[in-house]
Order: sequence, then structure tokens, then C-alpha cells
Amino acid sequence: MKTYLPPQKFMYDHDPLYLEGCAAMSFLSFKLLTAVIIFIVTLSAGWIPFVKRINMRMGIDFPIGEALASGVFLGVGLLHMLSDASEGFTAAGYEYPFASLCAGAMFLFLLWLEHLGRDYYQHQHHHEHSHGHDNHACNDNGTHGNARGKSFALLALGMLSLHAFLESAALGLSTNFTIILMLAIAILAHKWAESFALAIQLTKSTLSPKTGLFYFLLFALVAPLGIFLGGFASEKIQHLPLLGPIFLALAAGTFLYLGTLHGLSRAVMVQQCCNLKQYTFVIIGFSLMAIVAIWT
Repeated sequence: MKTYLPPQKFMYDHDPLYLEGCAAMSFLSFKLLTAVIIFIVTLSAGWIPFVKRINMRMGIDFPIGEALASGVFLGVGLLHMLSDASEGFTAAGYEYPFASLCAGAMFLFLLWLEHLGRDYYQHQHHHEHSHGHDNHACNDNGTHGNARGKSFALLALGMLSLHAFLESAALGLSTNFTIILMLAIAILAHKWAESFALAIQLTKSTLSPKTGLFYFLLFALVAPLGIFLGGFASEKIQHLPLLGPIFLALAAGTFLYLGTLHGLSRAVMVQQCCNLKQYTFVIIGFSLMAIVAIWT
């Protein structure tokens, strides 16, 4: 009598390792797709300023998208990243609130960086007005014009790159599809505006066009690199138990900052708090992440 052998596909469909591998591949595919989309959006947003130098102080805005992103970032930071980081430190045997410490330190560090950039910009702007005639003369001689110095452009590059790396690393580190999707939407909602503004800063600085374009390409690669390293770290967490909690805590501090004070006086929580329509989208974004927390 011949023994019946079930089809291989049927056997694989009931193999836990096979199903786990399929889920991992689907997560990986979606993360790679997100990295490609973010990279394309970043390049597209920065293309126009490099093709045609635009003389404007501030980039274009998408207030509703930024408001929704602020609520999502706030919800992800408080309800997901910070709580997961706390659980990780506790599981590793640490009772001290290291998660809150890391998140608070990152929040204060980013706030200090932004204040530093604003103070430098104001000093530079005041200097240009005070010596406008001299600067104009220098511009005629071809030495240097009214464009801002490269220091401010590089400071903006460093600060935005740090934001981009931590938020994308958190996306790569996440293993929940809904959170990954919401993070991708939130990142894309403000990524194009930041990329556009950074491209303007680089083109208006004293950097050569080729150097400015090179720095912008490096910035465009930061988010895909963060997603890749975050995904790699998620595979190594079992060997380095503190890596995950530290990453999550730093990402939580970044998200809390992006959701509250990023932009200082232009922050959604400051500028649009009295605009009921836009503030409603902050609440919607936060509520979405609160609902997601029920199943995660």
C-alpha cells in the first residue's frame, strides 16, 4: 500500500517556522518599500531648489498633514515607544526609569540644538542687516554674498539628519504592521517640507552647488539607512538585550520632541493650538495611536 504524502505547500502552510519566515519577509518588504518611497520623496522635494535657487525664508507648508503627524508622533512616543522601552529595561533587570531618562535627555538635546540653530540664524541675520552695504560690495567683488554661511546650513543638516535617522530607525525596529504604517504616513507628512527647506538652506549658503547637492544626497540616504539599521537591530535584540530599549527610548524622546516643540515658535502645538481645525488633526493622530495600543 502506498503512503499518501500531503502536498508540500500544505505542509509548509502549517509549519510555524515557515509562517514566521513569511511574516518576516512581508515586514521586510514593506519596510524596504517605505525606505524607497521616503528616499524618492526626499529627492523630489529637494530637486526644485537645486535646479532653480529659490529666495524664500521658509519652505512650503502642509498644516493639516503636519498636525496629523504631530499627533501620531506624540502618540507613538508616549503610548508605544516609551512603554516598550520601559518594559525592556525592566525585563533586563533594571528598576530605575532609564527609559524616561534616555527619552528626556534626547528631548532636551534636540531642543538645545534647535535653540542653538535659531540663535545662530538670528545673529547671522542681524549681522547681514548691520553690514548690508559691505556684504553687497563683497558680492560685487565675487568673494561672498548675502547667502548665509555654511555653518548654519551644516547645523540644519546635522539636526534634520539626526531626526530622520532616529524616526526611521524606530520604524525599522517596529514589528507591528499598523505602527509601521502610521509611522510611515507621519514621516512622509513632514519629510517633504523638511527636505525642501533644507535644500533651500544649502543652495543659499556659501557652499558650492556640487557640495550642497552632495550633502543633500547624504541626507536623503539617512532615512533608508535608519530603517535598515533598525531592522538589523530588531534581529539582534535577543543577543543584546539593552539595544532595543535604548533605541526605543531615544526614539520616544525624538517623537515627543517632533510632536511638541519641533520648530519652536512655528511648532503645531504652539502656532496652531488655537486653530480648532488643525488642532483636531493632532487629536485624531494621537487617538489613532491610542486605538492601535489596544491591540499591541
